[in-house]
Amino acid sequence: MANVEAASSEPRPKVGRPPRINRQMIAEAAHELGLDGLTLKAVADHLDVSIAALYHHVTSKDDLMRVAAEYSAARVPLPQDHGQHWAVWLHQWAVYNRDVFLAQPGLLAQYLEGAISAEAIAGNVDVILGVLVRQGFSILDANDAYELVTSCSLGTAVATLREREASEAGRPLLVTHPAVVARMEAGDLPYLRALVAEIGDHRRSPFDARIATVLCGIALAHGEDWEPIAALLADATT
Repeated sequence: MANVEAASSEPRPKVGRPPRINRQMIAEAAHELGLDGLTLKAVADHLDVSIAALYHHVTSKDDLMRVAAEYSAARVPLPQDHGQHWAVWLHQWAVYNRDVFLAQPGLLAQYLEGAISAEAIAGNVDVILGVLVRQGFSILDANDAYELVTSCSLGTAVATLREREASEAGRPLLVTHPAVVARMEAGDLPYLRALVAEIGDHRRSPFDARIATVLCGIALAHGEDWEPIAALLADATT
């Protein structure tokens, strides 16, 4: 009898299914769904589990967003290094970077809030620095160039999303500016008036113009002539 009692006091193995999901699977599901309007319920439904099951792996909606953003950021595609000039490669990177954030505004919001850790993007940063160092940049100059180009592409993404939201709200800035100018006296807002007059005939992509200016500036700082760089970029964007 004593032996029976002793045996019954020993911990019994847990009964039930092993965990069906993990943090990696949650990140993948969130990435597939996209960060815009992402909810715990949507992820749970996508994985065919309960919301309670998610809480075994993520602590909150903010934690879910952070996991999803880091997973997505680590998968931002980089252009292939085919030996193209560094300015052409950086232009390609800027386009990729801008387009990823335009496609996933929720990812941009997480990035701006500092929710994406340095570890999540370290691999991409290392590749970018390597491309520039192999073409004669010091490591510090390579990092400066990377940060400047990235800032330009992010700024363009923010401005584009702002214009998109304004348009959806019925207040597009490029339409609003002419309306504002039209209500002013002839001598008021002369520079905004000149901008409005030019916008209709503007053919060059504002992003391409901005990034070309940035890259030509980097070339000058790197001791290169900017005019061949401008020609390379013109060929790359036509």
